[in-house]
Amino acid sequence: MNYHIERGGSEAAYWQLYRQLRQDILEGVYPVGGKLPSKRQLAAELGLSVITVEHALALLVDEGCAQPRERSGLYVSFGGAAPRPKAGLEEMRLSADVPEDFPFSMLSRIMRRVLTDYGERILLRSPNAGCAELRTALADYLLRSRGLCVQPQQIVVGSGAEYLYGLVVQLLGRERLYAHEEPCYDKIRRVYAAFGAETVGLPMGEDGIERAALEACAARVLHVTPYHSYPSGVTASTARRHEYALWARRCDAVIVEDDYDSELSVPARQVETIFSLAPERVIYLNTFSKTMAPGMRMGYMVLPEPWMARYEEALGFYSCSVPVYEQLVLSEFIRSGELERTINRRRRKRT
Repeated sequence: MNYHIERGGSEAAYWQLYRQLRQDILEGVYPVGGKLPSKRQLAAELGLSVITVEHALALLVDEGCAQPRERSGLYVSFGGAAPRPKAGLEEMRLSADVPEDFPFSMLSRIMRRVLTDYGERILLRSPNAGCAELRTALADYLLRSRGLCVQPQQIVVGSGAEYLYGLVVQLLGRERLYAHEEPCYDKIRRVYAAFGAETVGLPMGEDGIERAALEACAARVLHVTPYHSYPSGVTASTARRHEYALWARRCDAVIVEDDYDSELSVPARQVETIFSLAPERVIYLNTFSKTMAPGMRMGYMVLPEPWMARYEEALGFYSCSVPVYEQLVLSEFIRSGELERTINRRRRKRT
């Protein structure tokens, strides 16, 4: 074994060992069906506690890279280095945005299972707002993770945040004035402008949009990213979120709540969503770019239940922009609990 554990570094010892073992599995150093070193052997050679090694090995099992055999040890269940493509994707490099701890082997297993279970049904055209399997899985997930009680029929699936921003402005109308945080994620402003809507930026304070700026604004749509707004990093306080909800009711306005990155929050108690405070006034929007990976070009928005008829009339002709196969894979990833396990691993790394 040629493993090195850096003491006192920014990464926990178990995480360093997990990454090195996983890399050897993926590169074929330990072939499929081969036995991994025992926890006691690893602990002795690396000067680690058995508990630390057990933690690293448990992550490999959770991810599907290894399987335990009773009274025998751990055996590799997935691995082997894939050949590099000769053109196209070879020029792409993994960036810091691609998480090293993503359970790729588990995703591969789910993909194979979907192909087996659904067969040629993956070739069918998706319902316009998304497959029932994914919308149901998302509704259940939102109840568990964010305390939102929504119906699957309130959810619209689309290929990423920018696509959904476009649906929002088409649903609400380009004649309205759209307010956003200043500074904000630049594509919010640019997508609204591309659809012909006028936008205005509202300055940010330490705990959200400045109260005076919001009160003086003539906008009737407010796009906010309450948790860890980009690029300011500001998280709206509970009091500020209540003010947003009150403003929307008082002004007969709509809030677009872009809940990007909220699941990775490390506080013991999740801050309540604006949607939960004013469900009749808020469009809740989220994607999987942060919780899974940037290449998972899937997002969803939750509309107030009375608005679904309005959505069907105005935009129901749109075909869903996410293939059925990808929707089914994501629904199984959520239903299996793998999404929440992945999120929990990311949270542990942030602490």
